Order: sequence, then C-alpha cells, then structure tokens
Amino acid sequence: MVNFILFEDDSRISLRPLTFFRPVSAIRIGILTIREKWEKYLNHTVSFLTESYLEEKFPLVVGNDNMLINGSIIPNRALMAETLLLPADTSLNQADTIIAIHLTAENLKHFRDGIAPVMKTIETKTPFVKINNTWDIFGYNKKEIADDFSLITRNRISAEISSTNTILGSNLFVEDGAIIECSTINTLKGPVYIGKQAEVMQGCHIEGPATLGDHSVLKMGSLVYKGTTIGPWCKVGGEINNSILFGYSSKAHDGFLGDSVIAEWCNLGAGSTTSNLKNNYETVKQWSYSKSRFVNTGLQFCGLVMGDHCKTGISSMFNSGTTTGVCSNIFGIGYHRNFIPSFVWGGTTGFRKHKLEEAMETAKAVYARRELPFGTIEESIFKTVFELTAESHVL
Repeated sequence: MVNFILFEDDSRISLRPLTFFRPVSAIRIGILTIREKWEKYLNHTVSFLTESYLEEKFPLVVGNDNMLINGSIIPNRALMAETLLLPADTSLNQADTIIAIHLTAENLKHFRDGIAPVMKTIETKTPFVKINNTWDIFGYNKKEIADDFSLITRNRISAEISSTNTILGSNLFVEDGAIIECSTINTLKGPVYIGKQAEVMQGCHIEGPATLGDHSVLKMGSLVYKGTTIGPWCKVGGEINNSILFGYSSKAHDGFLGDSVIAEWCNLGAGSTTSNLKNNYETVKQWSYSKSRFVNTGLQFCGLVMGDHCKTGISSMFNSGTTTGVCSNIFGIGYHRNFIPSFVWGGTTGFRKHKLEEAMETAKAVYARRELPFGTIEESIFKTVFELTAESHVL
C-alpha cells in the first residue's frame, strides 16, 4: 500500500510568519487546510516531512512505498490522478516545481539527507494552484471555499435552520448543532458553509462564498463579505472581507479586517482595524521573509498578515501590507509600522523584547481556556521559534 507524505519546498520560508508554528500543508485556505484537502481527495491519511523541531507534533510516517506530495500545492482531481499513476522512483514536475515524488524507503532516506536520488521525470500539463506567498492565501480563498464546499457537502443533506433567518439562493450547508438566528445569508454569489456547533448570533449578514468553522461564534450585527474563512473555535465581530482566520483566534469587536490572514491564537482588541487599500491606489508592498525586505505584491488590495500568538490593544491601526511576526503584543495610538517582528512588546512609541517565558505563560492561559494542554511539545516548539527569530526581537 502506498504511504502518502506531504513535503515542503522553498515556499516554507516565503510563507513565514505563518509557517513558524506549522508545516505549509497545515495552512487553512478555503474551508479546509491543504492537508485536509489531500486527505479528502486521496481518501487516505497523510503525514508530514517538515522541519525537525515540528516533527513531534506533525510526525512523519515512512513506508516501503512512499508518495511524497508538495504540501504547498492544492489538489484537484486531474492532478491527483496523475500523482497516483506515478511509477516508482519518478517525479511529477512542472518546470522547476516538484509536484510529487514516488520513492522507496531507501530513496526516501537519501531524500531526507539532502541527497537527490536518481529518478525519471514526468512533466505535467495539468493546471494547479500553488501557495508561494502569504497573499496567495486570500487571493485564492474564494475559489477554494467553493471547491471545498463541493468536496465536503457532496451527497449530504444540510441541517435545518430557524425560520427567523432570510436565505438568498440555495447554496447553504449547515452542520449539526449549529445555531443561526435572525440573520441574512446570501449564497447567490457563492456557497456558505456553517460548521458543527457554530453560532451566528442575531443581526448578522453573510455573503458567500464564506465559511464559519466548527464551534466558532459570529457576534451580533457582524458583516461577513465574500472570500472570508473563519476557522474553528474563533469569535468574530465587526466587518470582515476576503480574509482568513486559521482557527482559535478572535476579533470579537467592531473594526475592519480586509484581505488579511490571521494565524492561530491571535486576539485583535476592540476597534482594531486594517487598511487594505492605499490612498493613492498603488499596488501594496509586503515584507518578505525569504528576501528580508519589502516586495511588491502586485495587488491593489492587501491588508494584514499576522503570525501565531499575537495580540493587539484596543483601537490598533494597521496600514496596507503590514506583517507581524509571532508572539508579539502590539498596542498604542496611531498607525503601526508595516513590519513588526516576532517576540516584541510595544507599538507606536517603541518596542522591547517579549520574554519567552512571558509568551509561553500567555499561551498556556489561552490553551487552558479551550481545555487544551500546553505540554513539552508546545514548549519545545516555542523555544525553537524564539531562537529562529532572535535577530529581530529588538528593533
């Protein structure tokens, strides 16, 4: 039996800060993570070939016959079919991009050691989506919500919802246990998916394609525009457009979030707002971890990219194309700088180093609120990420 493994390429660096705490394939885009998409298409579990400090949380499973798949590539049926037909010791490529590699256990060992095994190469002409930059996530999110909706809901019947709601169109799917009251849901431009035990409080307006994950809450009067993914265990209020919250993060109050990506365990304080459009309508630049400088995204609409475990104070304001690292506490009146590094504490009046012990104590507290353990694995990851980002702790 073929063993499936999701490996990583150079996109792991360019997708920072979102990949400090996870493999590339654990990024959420659409309704599902990339890993979950591959598992749905393959009807098989997959494991991870990622950085050594993440291996205990995201383990690698090795078999005698291994199919390695690029974890930054989003599956489709044609690409999956080509991958499954790949002969042993052969790679499936498109130009310089390796899509998949079929390896024996011995050649997999060589591959992990950085020794390229002798392989045949097959070039594909199948179109596919590859996530190379942080802004690709919200760039492709509308399409991915629609594709995931079809994948998840095929041949299934939605749970019924209260008659107090107004539904436009017929492209709504609600999982068991979800509560929706006195809200409008417009599926004329795309599907809307509501996860298990999620709650849409009264007075909300949702425009598809959009998704609310398991156990998440949309607070009263929230405005959710197309292209928005709210992952599991989030609490969201205010106005949000074409943005992704991976999960376990909150934006529980008024304020605008647009064309943005928020990782896990973040909290945006009341009134925190992002700009996603420059006043002169020029294309937006964003910080690149792979190039260590700002690069032009080519996008006119581009908001905030926030790494895991960041917090913002009330009325925090972020310019178009702002990036924050991980584990930073950001506050102060006025616009913050466009790049805020990891493990810092402060804002418009300056920063100090955010101590590792302080960051972990906060993480333990928020894990406990979700009844999740913060054990030795999480602590080890925190320590390694702290070391990886050490050069930028003090501005």
